[in-house]
Amino acid sequence: MSKQGGINMINRLKMRVEGIVLFVLILITTPVRSQGSVYDFSLKDTDNQRVSLSEIKGEALTVIDFWATWCQPCIRSLPKIVELNEAYQDQGVGFIGISIDSPRNLSKVKPFARSMGIRYPVLLDSNGELMGELNVMAVPTLLIIDSDYRILYMHEGFNAGEEEIIREEIEKHLVSSGH
Repeated sequence: MSKQGGINMINRLKMRVEGIVLFVLILITTPVRSQGSVYDFSLKDTDNQRVSLSEIKGEALTVIDFWATWCQPCIRSLPKIVELNEAYQDQGVGFIGISIDSPRNLSKVKPFARSMGIRYPVLLDSNGELMGELNVMAVPTLLIIDSDYRILYMHEGFNAGEEEIIREEIEKHLVSSGH
């Protein structure tokens, strides 16, 4: 192989690696948008009462937020989710927290939720069954669903300022739902 051929091959490899790095960066920093739907699941709440989605969903939209007490990004996101709940609770938007804490941590969930100012229902998915069925791969993950249980938006992870992206999605879907 000539020197020029070797340089061309190296340049092609560099371009390929840069393309892969760019793809991975876009993949991990872009909120996930999803199609599909959620079924009318039921889980126990922090008072050990079984509650179904249909009993607590919002009239127009429902925001379902998967989190855990040990998850640092969750701890950063929850005050922002609480603020969004306060802003939209009178506009037909219901909020539901779903803790994925393990059975040995369940006693921490209710005091943790109270300390975070959560005033919306918190359900327990300690075995991760619902999380798996909905293909939620990490916490925090937030879903916005419509009144027919269709997933309109899915957001994985949380960085400062991303609450504005979530707010925009709520606004957009409220308008399209006629609320």
